[in-house]
Amino acid sequence: MKRVLLVVCVLFLMAGLVHAKDYELTKKAGPYTVLIAIDKNPPVTGPNKMTLGIKDGGGKDVTDAVVSVDYGMPAMPGMPAMNYKSGTTLKDKQYVANLDFSMSGSWAITVKITRAGKMQAVKLNVDVK
Repeated sequence: MKRVLLVVCVLFLMAGLVHAKDYELTKKAGPYTVLIAIDKNPPVTGPNKMTLGIKDGGGKDVTDAVVSVDYGMPAMPGMPAMNYKSGTTLKDKQYVANLDFSMSGSWAITVKITRAGKMQAVKLNVDVK
């Protein structure tokens, strides 16, 4: 009986890990509220999908902006700085970007939102595992 109970507990624990929540946060960028989600929590070395939901001051979805993502890691002894750019595509009222982190560590991410000739930016840091 104890063995069956142990197996059931392990299965529930594994199911919880499989359905772990995305890395999510909300930031302000000028008049916009930006919901940022990365499909892995914590982000990992290699490909990660970032989804950006942008709302204007009235709470309406922004779908007519040009959104890009710059991400990088500063120089360290024996290693030059790494800087990458990713464009986005609009899908279901959200902007999607693919980020490919080349190594673990602290990465700086800047989301640039250009709309009506004005650019707003959101900055965040993530620790990649």
